[in-house]
Amino acid sequence: MDKQRRKFLKVAGATALAGISAPAVVKLTSSPAIASSEHGAAADAHGAPADAHKAAAHGAEEAPKGVRLGLLVDMRKFYGKPELLDKAIAACHKVHNVPQIDNRKSEIKWVWKAPFENVFPEHSNSHSSKIRKENDFLIMCNHCDEPPCVRVCPTQATYRLPNGIVAMDFHRCIGCRFCMMGCPYGARSFNWENPRPYIKEYNPDFPSRMRGVVEKCNFCGERIALGKEPACLEAVKESGAIVFGDLNDPGSEIREVLDKENTIQRKPSLGTKPSVFYIV
Repeated sequence: MDKQRRKFLKVAGATALAGISAPAVVKLTSSPAIASSEHGAAADAHGAPADAHKAAAHGAEEAPKGVRLGLLVDMRKFYGKPELLDKAIAACHKVHNVPQIDNRKSEIKWVWKAPFENVFPEHSNSHSSKIRKENDFLIMCNHCDEPPCVRVCPTQATYRLPNGIVAMDFHRCIGCRFCMMGCPYGARSFNWENPRPYIKEYNPDFPSRMRGVVEKCNFCGERIALGKEPACLEAVKESGAIVFGDLNDPGSEIREVLDKENTIQRKPSLGTKPSVFYIV
């Protein structure tokens, strides 16, 4: 087994344990998770079981919840600042050895930008504001509670961690691209060619991929396991444009923002329960 594979397995193991042992940039320890996907219960917009709110309303002790990681993009702080979007994207791609391939067919994207009408096709674009028309929106994997990509993967190369991250084992991926067909957000890319020659500055702390493998945003699971913040957030932290944290923790920064701001999600009617929220 080569050094790079050993390092990947070490990182993957640390990420899998992030929910119980990682340092706390985000609170990653809690009581056992009660996930709607596992118990068949209805959930609120934040992914918390509906029964928990019902119990609290009747004065009963609220049901224990595990960590449910989520991310919020405050587009108000990106408007008129395309360089800020580019900075967030570049940070993610640099940390994760995402190749810079100009050919549109072979392009690899973990985090990228697109017009409002492409990102939110379910929302009306009739007479939309000038600021929406003139600005691109930040996009990434939504790390859904009910990820269709996981259901259709025949090798379990993509799977959902207890903390909500939809992760990938690149060594299990056979390149069938079923997950790409299953994802309604276009959040996955396929390596049609060897990506390694297109990596300008190699990061030895994260494994590069190979031809025939699918890849996508991993919510910086390897960084979270080490007590760090997601790379996109760290790159634009001073702006406050990205917030990350535990959706099940009422005291977390992301919950405080969600509880007071009106947010939207991508294609919520599909029932995938995305964990990425937008203030527009």
